[in-house]
Amino acid sequence: MENKPKMKMVFAVLQGDDYEQTVRSLNKNGFYLTLLNSVGGFLKKRSVTIMMAVEETRMPELLEILRVEAGERTETVYETPAVTGGPMMGIPPAIPMDVNCGGVAIFVMDMDGIIRY
Repeated sequence: MENKPKMKMVFAVLQGDDYEQTVRSLNKNGFYLTLLNSVGGFLKKRSVTIMMAVEETRMPELLEILRVEAGERTETVYETPAVTGGPMMGIPPAIPMDVNCGGVAIFVMDMDGIIRY
């Protein structure tokens, strides 16, 4: 009897802004996937769901790539305060603010096999 490696089915839901670099990095490291466009969360922002079958032994490598490329992070944005008063007030300077962005939800399931026709 043939000894086949144990496989996992992985669904990773990430923000639409993060998917291009994530897919590039996954492909570069030998992970091949199917992309599913999706919408989720209370803000109804665009997201992408990545679906892939992965050998169990490669799961740590896969999870690290997803963490680095699509994980939650802090970015600095510049907010301009509202101007009140007359036309001589001038334009106030932009205020730097740190905001949380990114994030990936990963669903992992055992697979019995893959059937291709």
